[in-house]
Amino acid sequence: MTIDFFKYQGAGNDFVLLDNRGSEYSNLTSEIIEQLCDRRFGIGADGLILLEDAEGYDFRMVYYNADGRESSMCGNGGRCIVAFAKRLKIITTEASFIATDGPHKASISADESVVLQMTDVDEIEVTEDYSFLNTGSPHHIQLVNTIKDVDVKTLGSKIRYSDLYGAEGSNINFVQQNSADSFSIRTYERGVEDETLACGTGATAVAIAMHNSGKTKNTQLTIEVEGGTLTVRFDRDGDKYQNIYLGGPAEFVFSGSIKINNI
Repeated sequence: MTIDFFKYQGAGNDFVLLDNRGSEYSNLTSEIIEQLCDRRFGIGADGLILLEDAEGYDFRMVYYNADGRESSMCGNGGRCIVAFAKRLKIITTEASFIATDGPHKASISADESVVLQMTDVDEIEVTEDYSFLNTGSPHHIQLVNTIKDVDVKTLGSKIRYSDLYGAEGSNINFVQQNSADSFSIRTYERGVEDETLACGTGATAVAIAMHNSGKTKNTQLTIEVEGGTLTVRFDRDGDKYQNIYLGGPAEFVFSGSIKINNI
């Protein structure tokens, strides 16, 4: 089988995108998806995304982690699939799509910057050492003094596989405050099982957790990730965060075809 693929990246968080409106890629196994995402023996990516038809929406987003397993929402992947949909001429500047966590709206500008509406957040667990919330994917948020000194893979893996989150695990974010409206983060992503250069749902979770904990009063924040800069803005109504928008680049990298023999 020959697979026609498109590679996109959002602040260094990279994805293989497939146009599955004809259902030709619906039988991809987890082993094949893992192979496609492998950086030595495949295309190389943090995840793989299928774009599919969906009644009432411009398209459906189906997301798989690099380990080949279907996963929860990916914010940067969501922004990249909007850019992909524009390339396929499914949309022009506005998009409405459905993902595993529900419906999303997005807009794309001429410079390939995408602003994506994220799911509302009305439950945040707060302890002395960390916050935990779900922004479409589960996120552990932990403040550190000097983010560059953190061994993200070792410490992130330890927390991810601890009894704190059980078999399902969580994404782990380490956060350094830079100013009243700017934070730097580094993220260990489950499914990738390593640090990634950016995490969209993680950046969103950090922004909300920092506001909720009183570290900032601003509702529009800059989140510096290893691969670039993301923005998050939101409204707060009582204990609920809504009108949450994640913004940043969503850039086409390259396209090609790859032959898979074991399918």
